[in-house]
Amino acid sequence: MAAIDQLMVLYSGGTIGMQAGPRGLVPAAGFDARLRERLIAEPQRRMPPWRYRELSPPIDSANMHQGHWLTLRDAIVAAVEKDGCNAVLLLHGTDTLAYSAAALSFLLLGLGVPVVLTGAMLPASVPGSDAWDNLFGAVDALAQGLVPGVHLYFGGRLLHGARASKLGSATFEAFAELPRRRHGSRTATLPAGLDYHTLRQPVNLAVLPLFPGLRATQLRALLDSGVQGLVLECYGSGTGPSDDAELLEALREARQRGTVLLGISQCPHGHVAFDTYAAGDALREAGLIGGDSMTREAALGKLFALLGAGLPAEEAEYWLAQDLCGECADSSPAGADSP
Repeated sequence: MAAIDQLMVLYSGGTIGMQAGPRGLVPAAGFDARLRERLIAEPQRRMPPWRYRELSPPIDSANMHQGHWLTLRDAIVAAVEKDGCNAVLLLHGTDTLAYSAAALSFLLLGLGVPVVLTGAMLPASVPGSDAWDNLFGAVDALAQGLVPGVHLYFGGRLLHGARASKLGSATFEAFAELPRRRHGSRTATLPAGLDYHTLRQPVNLAVLPLFPGLRATQLRALLDSGVQGLVLECYGSGTGPSDDAELLEALREARQRGTVLLGISQCPHGHVAFDTYAAGDALREAGLIGGDSMTREAALGKLFALLGAGLPAEEAEYWLAQDLCGECADSSPAGADSP
C-alpha cells in the first residue's frame, strides 16, 4: 500500500453528476468543474494530486452494458500505465454500480493499484446530497492505503468490489456485503491469460431465477437463443425442480452444446452446496457448476471475464469454481492446480 502520487478521477455519469432535464434527471458532462468548485468552497476537503477523465457522453448507469465495462477497464489501465496514476476513483451511477464493481474486479486482476467506485443517491448539486461525502470518503480511504483491487465505497462503508449489492433505492446506505458462507482458498497465481492485460469480447449471457411454475419450454427458449453462459439462481443451497425431466434435459442439452451453466443461490445469505439435497444433485448432474457464495453481480461479471477471454467451456467451468479475487473466499492465496 503506497501513498497516492497521482489520482485519476474517472467520471462515467450517474446520479452524482446529474442535472434536471425536461423529463427528469439526466447525466451532465464537466463534473470536474463542480469538483474544483467544491474544493474551493470547502478547503478542509483534501485531494491528492489528481487528473480527470470522463465517459463521452456520460451515461445513466441503467444503460450500462458490457461494452461500457470494457471501456472503463481500458480507461483505468490507461490511467495507470500511460498517465502514471497509482490510484483510480470511478464515479458511477448506483443502479448498476455493484455490477460494474464486480465485473471490473475480474477484468482488472493483477493490476497493482487500488480502484474505488462510488456514486450518490442524490445529485451533487442538491442540498443535503450524499455525493460529496461519498466522493471525499472514497478519496480518504484511498489516502489511508488500500490493497490493490476493486473496492466500492458508499454510505461511509468500504466494501469488497466482488461482494457488494445494492439493497435500497431511497437510502444513503444503499449498498452492503451480505453475509454468505465463505470458505476455501484463493488461487496463488492468476491463470494465464486472465489478468488485466487480457482483451475481452462481448458475450451473450443471461440470468434466470428459478420460480415455482417455470416451464421447460421457457428455459429452452432462453437457452436456444444463443446464450453462451447462464447464471441460474437456484433455491436455497442450490436446489431446483428435480422431478421435471424436460427442464433437466433442457439444461443437459445446453451443456452438451457448450453453454456454461453456473448455479448460485437466490437467497440473500445463501450459498450453493449441490450435495446437500437430491434436488441439488440433479442440477449438478444436468451440467450446473456451483457458484458457492457468489452474488448475482459477481457471478455475471466472472462469467463475462472468463468467456469474454475466449476460454473453452471446460476451462471456464474450472475457474468458475476457483476463487480469483475474494468473490468466494476470505483466506489468503493458498495455491490451486491448473486445469
